[in-house]
Amino acid sequence: MKSDVENLSPTRVKLTVEVPFEELKPALDAAYRRIAAQITVPGFRQGKVPNRIIDQRVGRAAVLDEAINDAININLDAAIRDNSIKFLGRPDVDVSNFEDAAPLVFTAEMDIVPDFELPEYEALMVTVDSVRVPGSEVEDQLDDLRGRFGSLSAVERAAAKGDVLLFDINGDIDGEAVEDLIASALSYELGTDGILPGFDDAVDGASAGDIRTFTFSPETGEFEGQEIAVTVTVTTVRERALPEADDAFAQLASEFDTIDELRDDLRTRLSRVKLLEQGYAAREKLAEVLLAAVDFPLPEGAITQQVDDHFQDGHGDDDHRAEVEAETRNSLKSQILLDRIAEAEELVVSEAELSSWLVQQAPRYGMAPDQFAQELVSAGQVPAAVAEVRRSKALAHVLEKAKIVDTEGTVIDLSALAPTQFDMAAMQAMADAEDHTGHDHD
Repeated sequence: MKSDVENLSPTRVKLTVEVPFEELKPALDAAYRRIAAQITVPGFRQGKVPNRIIDQRVGRAAVLDEAINDAININLDAAIRDNSIKFLGRPDVDVSNFEDAAPLVFTAEMDIVPDFELPEYEALMVTVDSVRVPGSEVEDQLDDLRGRFGSLSAVERAAAKGDVLLFDINGDIDGEAVEDLIASALSYELGTDGILPGFDDAVDGASAGDIRTFTFSPETGEFEGQEIAVTVTVTTVRERALPEADDAFAQLASEFDTIDELRDDLRTRLSRVKLLEQGYAAREKLAEVLLAAVDFPLPEGAITQQVDDHFQDGHGDDDHRAEVEAETRNSLKSQILLDRIAEAEELVVSEAELSSWLVQQAPRYGMAPDQFAQELVSAGQVPAAVAEVRRSKALAHVLEKAKIVDTEGTVIDLSALAPTQFDMAAMQAMADAEDHTGHDHD
């Protein structure tokens, strides 16, 4: 096989491939096998029809047509590897010549990754907010923890925010009951906005025995856009009594002996969350700065293909298409840049890093990590997952080299935050900040 590359532009090449006929034997043999399995010839078992009989019954031209796709795919892949072409999108293939006993000649035009220089990472700088943990936030955390150990008692007064109501509810549309909105003895903390739109406003100030009504229109679901009339009967108003924030409570609710130690621990946990939030902010801002620091042409064909694929079902208007195209350009530029950094720094993805990424991503799809991994394998998306983790490592590598300062001018060291640890560490820190006992004592 011979191949030649012609540069059409900084982002597109034309590859010409010539394959001697004798090198097409594997593709021809495969074509004969497929045809033999599809035809029935008296005197021969299916799949065992000799090539000469196939030539007589089906025609040599049909065999050549069957073989050409395999021949092109095999030799195009080989030519791309031989010429170290980093292509994007789908090649446009055109067969120049293919006749029996003659060489196969075809061309393939394709978009490629452009060549460009990487910036000096140390010259990049981003500014993030300073990490502060106000005392009020520590007290809010402490109050939440006290709430877990609080007790509820019925009161003979109007309901206020923070009270827990027991109530019955009925909903109807023009007098016809809505089954999903008929229930008794429900419990709800007033002020948490967790029931229905308008519910809190309707029952605020209600006392035991009061009946309140309101209407709302669901934005989704079976009753979307219809006005539902809701009747709420408050049966009990309960007040939450919080334990005193003292040493005895600290010993009850945590491993600490004093309330001051517990407050210090809450402050430390909140600081950890804010440090991770600072890391997220630095990473996002650095990604923007990094993109702005490099300018290179983008392959228009690859962009058009991705946008066309997005709109292949015919949805969307011109404004939506322009928005998708802008997002595609930004995403493709980011991928190309981070891939170049990963290649230049010889970054590889370890099994542990891929496993951490799987654990992090699986909940987003409502799957266990093992199931998510199996789905990726079945869909052939493992290389894409590895590429995503590798790009994250590339950005983390730049993050280690760039200058990160807070609004007070303090240099921030984020080198300890590995790429796949950002989300995992944040999840753990937030869980730690909220969980001392894991129990609710209401």
